[in-house]
Amino acid sequence: MKWDFASVFSNTDALLAGAAGTLRIFAICLVAGLSLGLVVGLARYSRRRVFYIPASVFMEFFRNTPVLVQILWFYFAFPMISPFEISPLMAAALGISLNSAAFSAEIYRGGIQSIDNGQWEGARALGMTYAQAMRRVILPQALRRMLPPLTNRGIEIFKMSTLASVVAYVELLQQGKLIASLNYNPIEAYTVVALIFFVLLYPLVQATYALERRLRRAD
Repeated sequence: MKWDFASVFSNTDALLAGAAGTLRIFAICLVAGLSLGLVVGLARYSRRRVFYIPASVFMEFFRNTPVLVQILWFYFAFPMISPFEISPLMAAALGISLNSAAFSAEIYRGGIQSIDNGQWEGARALGMTYAQAMRRVILPQALRRMLPPLTNRGIEIFKMSTLASVVAYVELLQQGKLIASLNYNPIEAYTVVALIFFVLLYPLVQATYALERRLRRAD
């Protein structure tokens, strides 16, 4: 077999456009997924059924259905039952963000539950309301424990961005498919795509390890 990486690197502009698209959808899904996950996690922790039940239904549905199916549903089915047009970016961002919110919600809930009840009692003794105790006492301590799994969730979101290629969103895998189809070099094209993902993700993974070591020493 004759390797042909030159034809891949001759399409650097396409790879750069794909990398920009990947970073764009990653940023959107990271912020939306983790922010919505916090809201759902707080609702799951609540003792009020009006909050707990909808949050539980949301979490169970999006955790137990494939992200790929969710993206396809938003892209093909949602416009048929609503007056809105859905772009490939919006469909992929909705699917990945909602799925990530469902998983991160359990991280938030578990982190909050790990805080000793004495912290709640101390906050109430100081005259704090539930919201004040959560904001000033509980969440700052819980977030410290949740940072490692949340950063791992961020890494998963980055890798899930490749699923956006199923609706022809311009990201790295989609561009790799295009290059492979034009030059008939799938091994070389997908190898380069994998290497680009490694280069982008490796610093984030190492930062996660460093954060875990720092928190371990602090504990």
